[in-house]
Amino acid sequence: MSDLVLTVTCPTRRGIVAAISGFLAANGCNITDSAQFDDLESGRFFMRISFRDTDDHGIEALRAGFAPVAESFEMEAAIHDATRPMRVLLMVSSFGHCLNDILYRWRIGALPIEIVGVVSNHLTYQKLVVNHDIPFHHIKVTKDTKPEAEARLMDVIKETGAELVVLARYMQILSDRLCREMSGRIINIHHSFLPSFKGANPYKQAYERGVKLIGATAHYVTADLDEGPIIEQDTVRVTHAQSPADYVSLGRDVEAQVLARAIHAHIHHRVFLNSNRTVVFPASPGSYASERMG
Repeated sequence: MSDLVLTVTCPTRRGIVAAISGFLAANGCNITDSAQFDDLESGRFFMRISFRDTDDHGIEALRAGFAPVAESFEMEAAIHDATRPMRVLLMVSSFGHCLNDILYRWRIGALPIEIVGVVSNHLTYQKLVVNHDIPFHHIKVTKDTKPEAEARLMDVIKETGAELVVLARYMQILSDRLCREMSGRIINIHHSFLPSFKGANPYKQAYERGVKLIGATAHYVTADLDEGPIIEQDTVRVTHAQSPADYVSLGRDVEAQVLARAIHAHIHHRVFLNSNRTVVFPASPGSYASERMG
């Protein structure tokens, strides 16, 4: 008996849910969780179903069997093995709080992923990564070597079979070509002061302006810098009594938490692209433990 996830995106019309549930029932599958959203503005329908293949048809047979249903409703549909960890490539520069947080969550099973490598333009975290028995790839980036560096990055992505790339405070801008090629498969994290406080020392700028809320945003990477579809956000309150260093510390904490939640949603196929936005289905209370531990 296999635990599987069906994801569906298609133009909205009558009969979609009936067709999907009818197919699953006819093939001896038991639905364990279901979420759907009909976007009246875009005319798109989104659905995620967790189910068990109780008759052991096998994922390939179910994919082939569902193809006519998908075609009849013009669906972008996929059936995923919920027990297989997604292959994830991490990228980091000089700030290690997000990397450390991901490694910890991965180690205790809170992020059931397969980390296939870590790429960095610095050597700062080489020992940390190697001590976790994870391949470390040092790809130095300068203005003159940027095309070669990005070509090497693409080689690493292909060689490792990475399904998701996570920019865990990787501070180099990716090319438009790479963003297009990896559309919906690169997640970035940054503070939520943009566009107000650009450039260096954003937390110091926020302190000097008396900001009362510090936030972070995780989003898919697009050619428009820091403007991709948002997956997850959060804030933490600060007061006049706190220092710029406090702002930085609190900001790092919220960045790490938001990035982890975005990764968690993506690897469990709960995020759907909806033009410049996303549809993110929450983990149901009954399914969270199994999602968390794989």
